[in-house]
Amino acid sequence: MSRPNESTEDHVIVLIDGVCHMCQGLTKFIIKRDPKGVFRFASLQSEIGQEMLRRGGLPENLMETVVVVEKGSYYTQSAAALKIARRLPFPWPLLYGFIIVPRGLRNVIYNWVAKNRYRWFGKDDECMIPTPEIRRRFL
Repeated sequence: MSRPNESTEDHVIVLIDGVCHMCQGLTKFIIKRDPKGVFRFASLQSEIGQEMLRRGGLPENLMETVVVVEKGSYYTQSAAALKIARRLPFPWPLLYGFIIVPRGLRNVIYNWVAKNRYRWFGKDDECMIPTPEIRRRFL
């Protein structure tokens, strides 16, 4: 799954819907703000993504959420988004304060955006092929 001599335990793994333009944009947003390379990425549709979903006890057809794997724990929906924000440079960690909002309420908003993401941002027929400069960040 990872490159030789590289432990995924040292990284935060972000699984995204590889055909979603919004998810692709999120990936580029994170990479631009992550010069230390803490985040690694995989498409939910990829073999690695599917294997990670199985390991986390999540359904393999889970495409309506970003999944974050951090130190062996799996986070989905708004919790995943907040975990990402927490690891980005200032001012993004301030968003983590929304963790105090009940998960059900946070996820209502998250699910509304997830449900409409293709219509608002578009999608591809196939997963994006990362550019050479960000390919090293993909599992």
